[in-house]
Amino acid sequence: MIEFLSQAWPWYVSGPLIATVMFLLLWAGGNFGVSSTLRSVCAMGGAGKHCKYFDFDWKSQRWNLVFILGAVIGGFVASTTLYDPEPLRLSEATVQDLQVLDIPFNGSIIPTEIFSWDSFFTLKGFFILVVGGFLVGFGARWAGGCTSGHAISGLSDLQLPSLIAVVGFFIGGLAMTYLFFPLIF
Repeated sequence: MIEFLSQAWPWYVSGPLIATVMFLLLWAGGNFGVSSTLRSVCAMGGAGKHCKYFDFDWKSQRWNLVFILGAVIGGFVASTTLYDPEPLRLSEATVQDLQVLDIPFNGSIIPTEIFSWDSFFTLKGFFILVVGGFLVGFGARWAGGCTSGHAISGLSDLQLPSLIAVVGFFIGGLAMTYLFFPLIF
């Protein structure tokens, strides 16, 4: 069973599973998204007393909190039980592109030279991790949801604002990859 779970699932299995979940969510009147969970957590903690944005019935979003808890638990289980000690295999072209950007590839799924405590306490690391994280969170709330919420739930519900947001996410991703990323590194 662990061998089955640790392999990538083909599109013809994962795609229909995502479609089934989305159908059930739309049928039940729910929307899928991760960034809105922060609003629920803040409302649960009493932030609605100080800010009208957080003054809503967070109990109606309990399923979303359970989903996030499941994602955290699933990530922990996957990283401890389904962990593959083999180094990540990247194409030689990708490894060379990383070297040009002064990011050594050590076989890990994330570059430890960027995502580590040592990097966090440098100016560059602080901007990447803290400022970048804030901008991603702020952008997700400003756009009315994150990429998963708009691309999966909003497009499934045929919402024009979600289509506009997804196009904007792609344009922003391309701009970051080809314009800003080379300037930062």
